[in-house]
Amino acid sequence: MKKILKFLLSFGPGIFAIGYTIGTGSVTSMIVAGNDFGMELLWVLFFSCLFSGVLIYVSGTYYLFTGETALFAIRKHLPLGRLLAIAIIITVGVGQWNSLIGILGITSNVIFEILVINFPGLSGNKYWVVLGLAFLIIGIFYTLLIKGNYSIFEKVLALFVSMMGLSFVFTLFFVFPLPSEIIMGLVPKIPNVEGAGILIAAFVGTTMAAATFLSRPLFIQGKGWTKEDYKIQKNDSIVAALLIFFISGSIMAVASGSLFGQGNEITHVLDMSAALKPAAGKFAVSVFFAGTLSAGLSSIFPCLMIVPLMLGDFNSGKLDVKSQRFKIITGVASILALSVPVFGFNPIKGQIFTQVINVFGLPLVVACFLVLWNRKEAGLLDKRLWTNIILIAALLFSLVIMVNGLIDIFR
Repeated sequence: MKKILKFLLSFGPGIFAIGYTIGTGSVTSMIVAGNDFGMELLWVLFFSCLFSGVLIYVSGTYYLFTGETALFAIRKHLPLGRLLAIAIIITVGVGQWNSLIGILGITSNVIFEILVINFPGLSGNKYWVVLGLAFLIIGIFYTLLIKGNYSIFEKVLALFVSMMGLSFVFTLFFVFPLPSEIIMGLVPKIPNVEGAGILIAAFVGTTMAAATFLSRPLFIQGKGWTKEDYKIQKNDSIVAALLIFFISGSIMAVASGSLFGQGNEITHVLDMSAALKPAAGKFAVSVFFAGTLSAGLSSIFPCLMIVPLMLGDFNSGKLDVKSQRFKIITGVASILALSVPVFGFNPIKGQIFTQVINVFGLPLVVACFLVLWNRKEAGLLDKRLWTNIILIAALLFSLVIMVNGLIDIFR
């Protein structure tokens, strides 16, 4: 574990990329996809991770060569930049806060299910126990946020990400889909069934998280990297994208290998456990739940931080984790996060919906990075052909996914 933590901390800001990307929303989307479609949507995950990795690289490299963070640069250099930056803050902020609500709901429910296994008497008091757990979790994380610093945030995320990755990969050894299913899953096609468009939008919304690219320069700033660290930044982007694909793909594969074709409907947290247990066994299910819990906890930090980080970026281009504004806004986010436990909403359905919201601001963010990346004054690398091709493909991909999600919503 010490070696794993040392490895994760060696590339630093990539930890936040994984934290933003793989949360309970990603876990939920992958499980539902594997349950409903097997490995048919693996191609969506592949392209999402490819585009996400390039955007992580672009946003980080732009900062190293210009010293300008994302929203600060958009406001400064783009036509109507101020309005564009405000629109991004609103769309990404709403999406991330909605995600936070779903994350806390699922995380507190997962802990409850683990407790019930050992203390069956708690099952009759589910509402109050889940609510108490939600208050405890959000209280601990808010305290860490207002008392900590970048280094502490990085170490906490490294711990949760390593636990999450090990848990999901371990479970994969118990249930694994056929290699032919994996190969066929890389062939692009949209299943002709109701709800496929929404699920794909949720996929992209959680894997190509705009918050990841916007916050990347700020976390590089916190790490203290400069232009001399270009190669480290590049490798960091590649490793982050590969880990996102491998961990997310493992979750989908577990669900596909154990659930696909059995007619199970995943509507509650307990459904994931009950459906997985016959194929994987009680121990593997416990490990999978531990991974789900780690995924949720690793996402709470970044989601709580994103709005004040974007405002600090917009105003001054600086990483802001100590101001009064940071404390107040993260406090408001903490209160909003309690919506699912307080009102007793279904956290699984809520999490799918919140991930769909994240996809709507994505095309705007990708388009802005494409323009910034090609500014002559930026002094970036000369060889940008392939990067531009992938950025244009990412923009078209995000637009197609957004339109498909809208069509499915209003169908």
